[in-house]
Amino acid sequence: MTKAHIRVRFAPSPTGMMHLGNVRTALMNYLFAKQKNGTFIIRIEDTDFERNFDPQAKHILADLAWLDLTYQEGPLKGGYHEPYFQSQRTKLYQDELAEFVRKNLIYRCFCTTEELEKKRQRQLALKQPPRYDRTCLKLTPETIESYVAENRPFIWRFKLNQEEPVTVHDLAHGSIKFDLKSFSDIPLTRQDGTFTFMFANFIDDMQMEITHVIRGEDHLSNTAGQVAMYQACGITPPTFWHLPILCNAEGKKLSKRDFGFSLGDLRTAGFLPEAIDNYLAIIGGSFEQEIMSLEEIAQKFNFEHLSPTSQIKYDIEKLKWLNHKWIARVNIERLTQLCLPYLTSFYPEAKNIPIATLHKLIDMIRTDLVTLHDIAPSLEFYFKTPVLTKILFADIAPEHVAKIQKMVEHQLHNLPKPDDFMHQLKTDAHQQAVPTKALFMALRIALIGKAQGPSIHDIIEMLGTDEAKKRLQIFVNL
Repeated sequence: MTKAHIRVRFAPSPTGMMHLGNVRTALMNYLFAKQKNGTFIIRIEDTDFERNFDPQAKHILADLAWLDLTYQEGPLKGGYHEPYFQSQRTKLYQDELAEFVRKNLIYRCFCTTEELEKKRQRQLALKQPPRYDRTCLKLTPETIESYVAENRPFIWRFKLNQEEPVTVHDLAHGSIKFDLKSFSDIPLTRQDGTFTFMFANFIDDMQMEITHVIRGEDHLSNTAGQVAMYQACGITPPTFWHLPILCNAEGKKLSKRDFGFSLGDLRTAGFLPEAIDNYLAIIGGSFEQEIMSLEEIAQKFNFEHLSPTSQIKYDIEKLKWLNHKWIARVNIERLTQLCLPYLTSFYPEAKNIPIATLHKLIDMIRTDLVTLHDIAPSLEFYFKTPVLTKILFADIAPEHVAKIQKMVEHQLHNLPKPDDFMHQLKTDAHQQAVPTKALFMALRIALIGKAQGPSIHDIIEMLGTDEAKKRLQIFVNL
C-alpha cells in the first residue's frame, strides 16, 4: 500500500472532556498520517445520547485545534465519507445490517438481560469463561416468527466462526492470534434498535477505508471480533497499533485523581500545547533530541520499531521540564499574550502596563517559569514592595550584611547608572572581604524579597531608579 493511500482516524466520544489518553491517541494518528503523507480523519462517536457532554464535539475540536493537530476530513471540514458524526449515520448502519441478514451472518437473540446474567453467574461458578451460549442460534424459524409476531424484544448478534482463530496484525505486537472459542457472539444492536460500538465502529472504519487503526491497548479484545467481521465480509482488515495505557507512578491507569489527567487541567495550569504534544510523543521511547516540534517529531518518529509494552508511566516532572524548555523557545510577543491572563488575575493593574514594558519584564524572568502560572509569583516584586526583615538575610553572615548596608548607602548616588553602581559595589566588596555571592544575595533580597532571581542590573531596570532607590534605602535603614 502506498503512502498516499494511508488513512487513519481519531474517533472520540463526547461524553467527557479530553484527557491525556485521548490526546495521545489523536497525536499518534496525526503523526502517522503526517509522516506517511496520509489522511487524518476525525469521527465523533456520539451515539450515547444520555451521556453526551459535548454536543457537536465543540470542545473536542477546539482542543485539537489548540494542540495544532489538524485533520483533513471530519466535522466542519467534510470529506468523501460524510457525515462524520455517528448519530447521523444510522441509515448506513441499517443498510449494512440488512446486508448481514441477507448473508446469514447474524441472528436474533431474544434473551433478556436477567437471563443472560444468570447464565454468566452459572458459568463463573463452574469456572468457565463467561460467554453467550447461543441459545437463540438454535431457535427454529417457526419459533423466531412467533416471537417476532409477539413483538418480543431482541438484539442482532454476529455469528463468530469459533472453529477458526483470527489474526490481528499490530505494528507493535506483530501478529496476534485469537482463539474465538472463548468469545461471545457479538451484539450488533440494542433492544431499542440502536447500534453497538462494535458494529458502528467496524462499519465506519470499513466505509471510510481506514487502513490503520491506532487506539488504546484496552481495545485489543474488541479488535478480534471486528477482524472476524472483516473476514466474514471478505475484506482485508486494517493494520492496528494498540497504544500502551498511560499509568501513574504506582502503575495504575491514570484517572481523574491524577494531576494532568485532564487536558483542561494542564491548560489551566499553564502548560503549552507544544510541550504536551512533545511529551506525549516521546514518552516511553528513546530520542537523541527530546525538544521537538510536531514537524520534527513527525520526521523522526520510528513507526517501524515500536515497543510492545502494555503500559507506560506518566511523569509530571518530565512534562514540567519540557514546558520550561518550550517557554524558553516561544517568542516574547506570544509569551506575553499567554502570560497576561495569569498575571492580571493576580494584579489587575498589569493591564495598564505598556506592552513594550511587559515584553521586557516577562523576557527577563522567563527562565524562572516552569508553567505560565509562575508568572505572578515571579513578577510579584514588580507590583509589591517586599517587606524586609532581618530573618530574610539569615543565610548571610551578619557582619557581611552590615558592611553591605554601608556600601550601598555610599553608592546610592550611582544608582541611575546601574553598571557603575554594581562595579563600585563589587570593588568595595572585594576590598572589605565581602563575598560577591553574599553581596548579590543581599541586593536581591532588598530589591525583590528573594535571594534568587534576575540579575541586579535587570531588576533595577525593571523597577526604575526611583523605586529601586526607595527599596535599597529601606534595606540600608533595616
